[in-house]
Amino acid sequence: MVSATLLKIVAPCWRPSVNGENSSRGGENGGRADGLLWYKDSGYHVNGEFSMAVIQANNVLEDYSQLESGPLSSLDSGPQGTFVGVYDGHGGPEAARFVTEHLFKNLKKFTSENHGMSADVITKAFLATEEEFLSLVNSQWLNKPQIASVGACCLVGVVCGGYLYIANAGDSRVVLGRLQKTGKEVKAVQLSYEHNACMESVREELHSLHPDDPQIVVLKHNVWRVKGLIQNSIGALLPKFRLHQSFDRPILKAEPTISVHKLHSEDQFLIFASDGLWEHLSNQEAVDIVHNCPRNGIARRLLKAALQEAAKKREMRYSDLKKIDHGVRRHFHDDITIIVLFLDSNLISSSSFRGPLLSVKGGNGISGNAKA
Repeated sequence: MVSATLLKIVAPCWRPSVNGENSSRGGENGGRADGLLWYKDSGYHVNGEFSMAVIQANNVLEDYSQLESGPLSSLDSGPQGTFVGVYDGHGGPEAARFVTEHLFKNLKKFTSENHGMSADVITKAFLATEEEFLSLVNSQWLNKPQIASVGACCLVGVVCGGYLYIANAGDSRVVLGRLQKTGKEVKAVQLSYEHNACMESVREELHSLHPDDPQIVVLKHNVWRVKGLIQNSIGALLPKFRLHQSFDRPILKAEPTISVHKLHSEDQFLIFASDGLWEHLSNQEAVDIVHNCPRNGIARRLLKAALQEAAKKREMRYSDLKKIDHGVRRHFHDDITIIVLFLDSNLISSSSFRGPLLSVKGGNGISGNAKA
């Protein structure tokens, strides 16, 4: 049975679309921007279909994302698959933008050198990207000091050879929709481990890494923050903070937590999203929406459900929230990035399949004017 709450969320799925709400409105390969909203309602990757959506809340969009489908190495004989990256910037967009431009390139490099995909390949790609970013900061921070205080949480998913590799450094999240034995319900399974200073285990790890710094985590306005500044404890590419005291090495590290999962026929879809989505929707609520609504435009559907919840929490109408411009809107919700990856078991199990070559960068062309 569908609950009354869920019915309110998914009921529009069965209504005729209005003003192209369930269409791609042109179906551009790189997606479409409309004010603060960017979306690609549908597309095909090596292992099935996908849908993407991004909403800006900050003065400058700090979320970056990408979907790469096709070769995962530079070798003709190398593996094919799908790469998904969600990069939630903080302090500015520079680090997230840098990761978008370099992480997948590094992954292809190490996949080629190691003649295959592995957890070690992904870790090497993360650490190489961090080193490149730190080198950039070292060369620019005297003339551009702001770059020394930016960072990014990085969530990556790779579907390759019948396996799913998840790498997370930060508090973005990926949730799997798994079909139950009854064949009617789809269960939400969280696949990523989040790094957040609000978690006791993360605070303990930081204290162990910095035993001489009693201020490594500080409770500020009832929220635990690293050095009193940032909530995410790992995954920030930060060489320096603007602090009173100096230090000679990064406080946080970019080494991700990695898990590897064998994909099965009951694994229906994956929802990759920055923490802005999960602040307003539970894992199961998001999975129920994807399961009960048409695939076309499903990322936008999730985005709308989150914004409706954000408006409800502030006792305002969704239509009024839509009128609020970037910057001010950050008081109501964060930048939100969503990528829904549908999994076709026939394509995943076909080792000889050569699917579409595709590269999509989320958020391109957002104008900064409130429309969504």
